[in-house]
Amino acid sequence: MNAQEQKLRIDLAAAYRLAAMFGWEDTLYTHFSVRLPGDGEPRFLINPFGLMFDEITASNLIVVDAKGEIISGDAKYNPAGFTIHSAVHTARDDAHCVIHTHTLAGMAVAACESGLLNLNQISAEFHEQLGYHDYEGVAFNLEERVRIQASLGENMALILKNHGLLSVGETVADAFQVMFYLNKACEIQLATGQMSGISSIQVI
Repeated sequence: MNAQEQKLRIDLAAAYRLAAMFGWEDTLYTHFSVRLPGDGEPRFLINPFGLMFDEITASNLIVVDAKGEIISGDAKYNPAGFTIHSAVHTARDDAHCVIHTHTLAGMAVAACESGLLNLNQISAEFHEQLGYHDYEGVAFNLEERVRIQASLGENMALILKNHGLLSVGETVADAFQVMFYLNKACEIQLATGQMSGISSIQVI
C-alpha cells in the first residue's frame, strides 16, 4: 500500500465515523467510496458489507474494480452499492469520492414530487447543480448505471427519488461537505413543511 492509498483509506474511514456521529447511517445499507489513483480501469475503496459505520476502519475497507472484482480485502460488498458507485466512478473522472445516504430528511424530500425547494440560502447552493434519478427498485441491475450517469450529469449531487441522497467531490472532504449541506437543506425543508404545511410539497 502506498502513501496515497493509506491517506484515502484514513479519510474515507473518518467519513464513515463522522456519518455515524451525525446519525446518517442506515445500519448496513448505505455506502461511501473513493477512487484510488492510477491509470486504466477505475478501482475504488468501499465498505465491507455487514459492518456498522462506527466499525469501519482504514484497514478493513475493501478495493473493488469496475467489473465488481474484489482486488483487496477479506469481505463482500453491497451489490446495490457497487452498481451506484461504479456508475459514477466510471463516468466522472473528477468525482473521486461518492457518498450515498438514506437519512430521514433526505428520503422525505426524495419522496416529494417537488424535490428540493429553493427555500433558503443552503438549498440555493444546489440551484442547477442537483440532478434527479427515477426509482427503479434496489439497484441490482448493472444496466441502471447508464441512467444514473445521465441523471447525475456534471452535477455535484443527485436525489435518488423515493430512495435517498448522493454527493460527489474531488476529495472525501469535498463530497462530505456537499452531503452535509444537501442533507441540511432537506432537514430545513422538512421542518418548514411541518410548520407551515407547504402546499407545493406533494408526495410522489
